[in-house]
Order: sequence, then structure tokens, then C-alpha cells
Amino acid sequence: MRLCLLALSIATLTAQVPGEAKKAAQAIKILDGWNAIAPKKETRSLHFVLWTPNDRKPPANYEARLTRMMEHIQRFYAKEMERLGFGLRTINLPYSEPGKLKIHLIEGNHPTSHYGRPSGNEIRKECLPALNKAGIDAEKETIVLFCNLATWDEEKLIFKHNSPYYAGGNFQRGTAWQLDSPELDPKNIPLKKPMIQDGEYGRISLGKHNSIFIGGVCHELGHALGLPHCRERPDEAASGTALMGSGNRSYGDELRGEGKGSFLTLAHALRLASHPQFSGSTKEFNSPSSAEIKELSISAEGKAIEVSGSIVANPPVYAVVAYFDPEGGSDYNATTATAIPDTNGNFTLTCDALPAGKSGELRLIPLHVNGSTNGWMSQTKFKYPYAVSKDGTPDLSTFQIKKSLAPLIEALNAKRIDEARRISSALKNPRAAKIASILLSRNDAKGPISQSTQLVALTRLTPTSEIVGWGRPSYDNLPGPAPLLESGSKIFATGIYAHAPSLHRYKLNKKWSKLEGSVGLAAGKSGSVRFEIKGDGKPLWKSPVIKEGQLKNFSLNIKTIMSLELLTETTSDGAASDWGLWLEPTLKR
Repeated sequence: MRLCLLALSIATLTAQVPGEAKKAAQAIKILDGWNAIAPKKETRSLHFVLWTPNDRKPPANYEARLTRMMEHIQRFYAKEMERLGFGLRTINLPYSEPGKLKIHLIEGNHPTSHYGRPSGNEIRKECLPALNKAGIDAEKETIVLFCNLATWDEEKLIFKHNSPYYAGGNFQRGTAWQLDSPELDPKNIPLKKPMIQDGEYGRISLGKHNSIFIGGVCHELGHALGLPHCRERPDEAASGTALMGSGNRSYGDELRGEGKGSFLTLAHALRLASHPQFSGSTKEFNSPSSAEIKELSISAEGKAIEVSGSIVANPPVYAVVAYFDPEGGSDYNATTATAIPDTNGNFTLTCDALPAGKSGELRLIPLHVNGSTNGWMSQTKFKYPYAVSKDGTPDLSTFQIKKSLAPLIEALNAKRIDEARRISSALKNPRAAKIASILLSRNDAKGPISQSTQLVALTRLTPTSEIVGWGRPSYDNLPGPAPLLESGSKIFATGIYAHAPSLHRYKLNKKWSKLEGSVGLAAGKSGSVRFEIKGDGKPLWKSPVIKEGQLKNFSLNIKTIMSLELLTETTSDGAASDWGLWLEPTLKR
């Protein structure tokens, strides 16, 4: 890191939420103390590529302009880390000579017309031979790949792009695909004029255009360093817009007097503190990590959710970050809370930034001193459902059901059936007891239905045919060691596992008048599925595309139906993770 770059000329340091500096100091004490024992210091730098199709020349003076851009972003990270109490920690930039960023110029195999926004992996593959020749292993480094695919009409002031613009990575490696264009220059961020026509954002100032796309570089770099999305909490809003939320569009707005600009949340600064770019350490860089949370408690405290527990980890954990992610909006609208474990691993955190009337998922991310976080946010094993009533009161009943059923599921997986029955008989929660009873019976409940029965779970009937897209058909439980039918932050007692594409056919023989239930995707599955119900071969009902966290109810008149078909279909993203579920499908006389 070149300290001369850190004059913090971007803006005045913004507000700090009370208590953040104390948490930062506690985290740094743990980090620095661990790194001081058998240290392994190493300065790792980002690596930069300007890739251009074979019918285009690189933009004029790209080296000087991209140097200014990346130094501007370097100062942003330094400013934010210092504001939050971590000192001047920031990304490291490689230089071919003083003041000149080292950029690998690579020509693609095809003309401009061959490439588009989905071309990221193809472009990356085209860059690998040149990077390998330069001694850079892209699987072990963080690469920033500028793509020369945008068009900028300097006379008409019209901008369009058809470029990859996304990123992913962790503390060991990452790739950020960025667009490049000759008018993208930090010098232009303060400009309210001229007005330009942006292909995505319409008529905006050249300064706002630069805020959006240079801010986008800063945001996507965050992903390449391992940062997930999150938005600012109300108490953080005085600092502006969270970079990893919508802050990619507000970067530098304060330089035009048009807003407070972007900032790093404490949650993300904590994650960056152990990244080798920021820590200067590669100690146990490639060592596996593990973590367990003992005595976990999740409770509602007024309009807030409080989480506590004791974390046992190797290597040690210096912070726990919680993401409270409400349904909808992907994870852009997740808010955060943080805690620093004490010497015994005990931690407590609280969050009251919970949108009313929405269900969500709480994800706990242990931050290990070697930089590991045990996977991307959606992959963490510490995931817990919650809901918030319309008056803002948290509902943790689904979590409580899962917690009470965990010993029973463990016993069932170990085939300790007598123990599972004892656990089931001791359950006090009626919903948990019902689910436990169904899990114990598994698929044994099928059989003849009495004519006097007015209401019955469809799963009591034996299908005349059954096909699923992955694994084996399963009823009233999911295949595998995690059997609960969890979807949309709820747990359902009965249901049909229907990984797309699937078909389940039943003979009804006009004996039932109504079919009711819901459809959804199994919790933790990132696919998308369309559901359809047919009666005697004719469509009766079809859902929109359903993704994780979404539930859709159905209620159908089936008085005249002889044969019922339940179908799931894949969508444009393919069949991966398409764990469709027919949830509590119920027949009524």
C-alpha cells in the first residue's frame, strides 16, 4: 500500500455508529494477537487485465485513467476502514513504474459482436494463458478484468454497454468482471454537466454516470474479495448508502452535493480485516476451518431479535456477523448485526431493523482469523428462519420447531428409532409433535381411505405413477439427512418432494370436491420451478415461476376429476437446485 495515496481526499470521514470503534478494537486485538504468533507476512496485490475483442483497440490513455480509478477506490476502502477503527488498511495495487498501474493488455479471440453480458467465463478463459505466462495463477489470486465492450459517443454523449459486470470470490481468490469506457474517470465524478444519455439509466449527468459505474467497480471488487450484499440499517443511514447494497450507484455523490455517498458497513469491514489484501498475512491461508455454535439461543426481544451462543472454532473466530435477510429483493435488502466473541467464545448480538409483515432468514457467519468464512453467505450451515408480524413483532416459531426436532432427526438418521419415539412423546409443541409423528411413520401411512373421511392429506394416497428429476420420490419428508419440509420460512407437516421435472399422478375417481395446498422451493435451494395441476389431462392451475422463499397457495374444484396430475417444470436457469415441493396438499369431500 502506497501511503502517499492515502491523503483521504475523497471526502470527510462520515459518521460512526456508537460502539463500532470498540468492536473494531476488540476484533483487531484478536487478529493481531493470533498473527503475532509464528507470523507469515505477505503483501498480496490485485491483478489487472484490460481485455479487448480482436476488432477493437484499447481506449486511449487507459493506463493513466485506470490508475486514477483504482487509486480512488483504494482511498475509499482506506477511508472507510479508518473511520470504523481498523486503521489505514486497504487493497494493494501493483505498479509497473511509479504512478502507473500494472495492467495486462489481452486481446480476445473474436470480434465485438461475438461477446455480451453472459460472456464472463469465456473472456476469463481467454485471459488465462497470458496470465499464466506472467506467473499469475487466476485460481489463487484476485483478478480485476476490465472488458472493452462499451460504446461511448463523445460527440452525441451517448453511452451503451453489453459487458459482463459481476464478480465473486473469497479471501483466497476472486474475479471481478468490470466494464470499461474512456469517459469513466474519477476526475468526472464531481461534474453536474454535461448531461448524457445512458443506455440503462437514461438522461443523467456525466458525474452521476461515473458514480454509478466507478461505484460499480468498487462494489464488484467487494464481491471478488468475498463480500455479500447488504443494505444499511436505519442507524447507519447517516453515513450514506451501503456499498454492498445500492451504494454502487451513490459512490461519490457527495462530491456533487447530491447525497451522502457510499460507505462500508462494520459487518463488511470486519470481513475485510482478515483478508490478506488488508491484513498483510497469509498465516494458515490454505488450512481448513471449522466452527460449531453451542447453546444457541434466538429470541424475540420486543421488536428485535437477539442471538447468543458460544462458538467453538479452528482456527479461532474473531467476529460473528449476522445477516437478517427478508424475503424478496435477493439479499440486497439484508441488514446486519455483529458481535465479538469473548475469550470463552460467548457472543450476543441484536437487530431491530426487521421489515414488518415479512418472513426471512437469519444467517450467522463466523469470521476466522485466517480469513475463512466457511463459504459464501447462502452456503453457511448456520441458517435459521424467522418471520415478522405486521406490527413488527418477530415470530420465531419455525426456528423453535426446528430446534425441538433436531434431536429427533439426529436419532432417526442414526436409526435409533426407540430413542426417536421417546423424544417425540416428550415434545410439548403441538406442531412439532405432529411433524415428529409423521416423520416416524415416514412413508408407511399410505392405505385405503374411509368414505366417511372428510379431509385427508394427499400424501396418504398411493400415486399411480411418480417421477422426480433428482433422487427418489419422497413423501412427508425430504430425501437425505435434513428431512423437514421447510419453505418460505415455514415448516410443513405433509408434502411431496418434486424436484423438477417431476410428475405425480393420482386416481381420484370423482370422490373429492376440493384440493388445497401450497407450492414452494425447499429452503436453501437456489433454483426456480413452475408448478402445474392437471385434471383428466386438462390444465386446472399453473403457478408463476417460484424461487426460494416464495410460497403460492392453490384451491381447486375437483368434483368431476377422475385422474389428477401434479407436475413441476424447470425454467430458463436449468434444473440445478430445483427442489420443488407440494406443501400440505389436502383433499376435501
